[in-house]
Amino acid sequence: MENMLGLLRIHVQRGVNLAVRDVVSSDPYVLVRMGKQKLKTRVIKKNVNPEWNEDLTLSIADPSLPVKLAVYDKDTFTLDDKMGDAEFDMGPFIEAVKMRLEGLPSGTIIKKIQPSRQNCLSEESCIIWSNGKVVQDMFLRLRNVECGEVELQLQWIDVPGSRGL
Repeated sequence: MENMLGLLRIHVQRGVNLAVRDVVSSDPYVLVRMGKQKLKTRVIKKNVNPEWNEDLTLSIADPSLPVKLAVYDKDTFTLDDKMGDAEFDMGPFIEAVKMRLEGLPSGTIIKKIQPSRQNCLSEESCIIWSNGKVVQDMFLRLRNVECGEVELQLQWIDVPGSRGL
C-alpha cells in the first residue's frame, strides 16, 4: 500500500439499451478491471436498461493504466455472455485532481472531454469541482457489441498515509 496515490470511486449508475443475450432480455452486470484489480456489480435480472447505483473503489498506484470495463449477461448453466466492453484513461481526471482546487465554487467546470476515436465516450464528459471534490460524469459507448452504453461517475478520494498526487 505504500505506493498507493489514492482511491478512485467509480459510481456505476446504469446501463442504457444494452444488448439482448437471452431470449428477450439479459441479466447484466459490470466487471471493472485495472491492473490486477477486478471488481463487479450485482446482477440485474431481465433488464437491458439496468440501474445498478453501485460504488466500486479501485486503489490507484499507477494512474497511467487504463480502467477497463466489460458488461456480461449472467447465465446459470453456461459461460456468461459478453455484452460489450469499454475503457477510459484517467489522465485528464488525475490532472484535475492535482490542481488542488479548494475554494472554487461548486459546479465549476474544470475540463471538457469530447468523444473521439481515441476514447469510448458517447457524449461530452465534464470534469467538475463539486462540493469540495473533483468528479467526472461519463457515458461510455460499449465496443464489440451491437448496442449499449454505461453511465459512470468518477470521484477521487485522498487517503491519509498514501503518497498522494
